Amino acid sequence: MECSCSNFRSSSSLLLSSSTPSSRLSQSHFPSKRSLSQKLKVRNRLVIRNSCRFDENGSVNEFPTTPNKLFMQEAIGAEYGEGFETFRQDGPLKVDVDFLNDRLQEGFLQRIRYAMKPDEAYGLIFSWDNVVVDTRAMKFNVWKQLASEEEKEIPKNGHAQRLMLYAGADHVLRKVLQWETAQSEVDRLKLRLSQLYHDYLLRLREPIEGLEEWLDAVARARIPCAVVSSLDRVNMIGALERMGLKKYFQAIVSEEDGMESIAHRFLSAALKLDRKPSKCVVFEDDPRGITAAHNCTMMAVALIGAHPAYELVQADLAVASFNELSVINLRRLFANNGSGFMDRQKQIIEKSPPKRKLTIDTIF
Repeated sequence: MECSCSNFRSSSSLLLSSSTPSSRLSQSHFPSKRSLSQKLKVRNRLVIRNSCRFDENGSVNEFPTTPNKLFMQEAIGAEYGEGFETFRQDGPLKVDVDFLNDRLQEGFLQRIRYAMKPDEAYGLIFSWDNVVVDTRAMKFNVWKQLASEEEKEIPKNGHAQRLMLYAGADHVLRKVLQWETAQSEVDRLKLRLSQLYHDYLLRLREPIEGLEEWLDAVARARIPCAVVSSLDRVNMIGALERMGLKKYFQAIVSEEDGMESIAHRFLSAALKLDRKPSKCVVFEDDPRGITAAHNCTMMAVALIGAHPAYELVQADLAVASFNELSVINLRRLFANNGSGFMDRQKQIIEKSPPKRKLTIDTIF
């Protein structure tokens, strides 16, 4: 957290100057040392709170710190092709996978352009966690700092540490770490988790290795890109600008979009990119995200790292780094399937002709 030192010093000087000189008061007017130290601690907290610009909503430097979906396990979504509901002037509109694949069909002029430049027909969707930035290390550092503040210990068990990164904060605090059971204390720790996460987010300067070079390559091929996350838009845009990646993304899906599942975020990104879901490629590191991509009729490219390769076998392509990718890889994902790839088709069951009954004639 970046606090304003000048505000802190000025507030501290005002705090010291407001005390009454000892020559004007008798010794009996001074409080005891214990009560004086307690009052100074309270005042110092208020000084720090004001100098760091906390507002009445608990925000730091206008960044929200209320508990959100950062430490929650989201639903996969679109198990049966269902989507989300949006509102228009003529009433609510149900947007699902089939609707987007049908409505976002290329027009005549677009088909001619895509025939000459087929790469522009695709849309790339990047998940924020462990694809754009290394949130796995960030979250683990947040848990360690919270444990230090609460004078607790982080288990050394690898399975427990894995749950800390991917399970919901409620489950981790109650079942994994077994720190607190009272709901008020759990809410307080979740709030502190969000604050610490945003503090680390402000220090973020480097994306995942090879990502910037890959985004530069797809930008030269004029392939539109989107990034999806449960972060709020202000934090997300600020982090992208600090990493120098904002210029590569034509669409951003954030917490303000109100999507309820991972698949809904992918569908919203496809809609913002003006690309059919069946022409989109999702970059994920989590098997749940890969499943959500396939539920949306999208292709999935998995990054090996947070999960081992054997847990990502359902992905259409798995790579260890963005340095292994080229634009040709995107063409090969769709090459063997034609223009109607992943469109729902009815299976034709051919009726086999009736078998002839063999009879044996016996001559007597």
